[in-house]
Amino acid sequence: MAIASFILYIFVTAYTPGPNNIMAMVSANKYGFKRTIKFCLGVGTGFLIIMLLCSYFNLFLRTTVPKIEFSLSIFGSFYMVYLALKIMFSKEKKSESDVKKKFGFSTGMLLQFINPKVILYGITAVSTFILPFYHSQFSLMIFSLILALVGFSGTICWTIFGALFQKFLRKYRIQFNFVMALLLIYSALSIWVEN
Repeated sequence: MAIASFILYIFVTAYTPGPNNIMAMVSANKYGFKRTIKFCLGVGTGFLIIMLLCSYFNLFLRTTVPKIEFSLSIFGSFYMVYLALKIMFSKEKKSESDVKKKFGFSTGMLLQFINPKVILYGITAVSTFILPFYHSQFSLMIFSLILALVGFSGTICWTIFGALFQKFLRKYRIQFNFVMALLLIYSALSIWVEN
C-alpha cells in the first residue's frame, strides 16, 4: 500500500470544506462548541457506518456505482445547495428546540447517507488503498475506524474554529454565512466537475 498517498488522500479529503465541516463550523459559530458536539458525534457515527458499508460491500458497489452514482450526485448536490441557501438566509436568533432539531446527533448521522463527499471518500479509499492489500474482517474494521476518525477529526477542527472565532464571526455573520454558503455551493458543483 502507498502509505503516503493514503494518508495525504484521507487528510486532504477530511479537512477540506464539505457539508460536514461547514455545517459544524456554522453551528459552532451560532451556538457554541458544546451545543454542536452532538452534531459532530452524529457525523462521526454516520461516517463510521458509511466506512464499514464501503469496506464490506465494495465489490457490490463497484458493479452498481455507475448506476447509482449519477442519482446520488444529483440528490447530494441539490441537498448541498439547499443547505447553502438555508445558511445564506438564516436569521440571527434561533430557539433551543430549533438548535436541537437542525444540529442534533441524528441530523449529523443522517447527513452522511446523502453526503456524496463521504460516500466517494469511502469508496475511493477502500477500493484504491485498502482492498488490494487487506482482506481480513479485522483489517477492514480497523481501516474503517481510521477513516471515520480522520473524518471526525476534520469536523471537530472546523467546529473548534467556529467556536474560537465566535465573536468575530458574529460581528460579520452575514458575510461569513455568505462565504460558507458559497463554499457549500462550490462543493456541490465540484461533484459535477468530478463526474
